[in-house]
Amino acid sequence: MSDRNQAGRATVLVGKVVKPHGIRGELCVESYADSPDLFFGLKAVLLGPPERRPASYRIRAAREHKGRLLLTLQGVDDRNRAESLRGLEVRIPKDALPELEDGEFYMDDLLGLRVLLPDGNELGVLERFLETPGQITWVIAHASGREVLLPAVNEFLMELDLDNGIIRVEPPEGLVELYLSQPEPVASGGAAGPDRRNAPEEGRTDPPRKNRRSRPGPRRRK
Repeated sequence: MSDRNQAGRATVLVGKVVKPHGIRGELCVESYADSPDLFFGLKAVLLGPPERRPASYRIRAAREHKGRLLLTLQGVDDRNRAESLRGLEVRIPKDALPELEDGEFYMDDLLGLRVLLPDGNELGVLERFLETPGQITWVIAHASGREVLLPAVNEFLMELDLDNGIIRVEPPEGLVELYLSQPEPVASGGAAGPDRRNAPEEGRTDPPRKNRRSRPGPRRRK
C-alpha cells in the first residue's frame, strides 16, 4: 500500500474496484477516502493490481449510489470490459490529493512507523493494511519475522505521534500472544510455515470497525 511511481509521480491508494454496475461499463468502487467528493474533482484515476504499474483511465462521470462510488471511465463501455477491471486498486497521483489542514494526515504516512505496546515495548513496524468489507486491519511486522494483525479501531489505538514516528496501541487480551506463539517462519528451503490453524483468518477479525481511521484519506490526529 506504499506509494509507487507512475511516470515518475508518487501515487496513493484511494479505493478498489468491487464489481461492474449495470450493463454500460459503470464501475462500483469501494472508496478509502473520507469523502467521495475527492473523486468528483478528478480528471483521471490509475487502475492496476497490487505491486504492478497501474494504467490511467479518464473519468467521464462519478456519482454516489447506496454508499458506494460509481465511476464511468473512458474506454470502459460495457459490462464485460468493466468485469475485467474487478478487484483492481484505484490510485491517484499524490499531488492530486487535497491539501491537508493542521493536525491531519494521510494513512499512507503511517506505514513504517514503530508500533509500541502500553508498557513501551516495541510490537513491531506497521507494514501494510488489509482491506475487507467493513474492516481495516493493520499488519504489524514483529522482530521475530511473524506478523501481528490488529483491527484498526479507536478502542485499540492509544496514541499516534507522527513527529516521532510512533503508534501506541493496546491490543485485545491474548491477541499478540496468539500470533507470537506460532512457529518461527522458515527462512528458505524449508517445508513448514507459520501454523495458522488456530489463528483468525487474515482480514476477518471479529471486532467491528467503529470508525474510518484506517482509510488512506485525510485523518485528524488525536
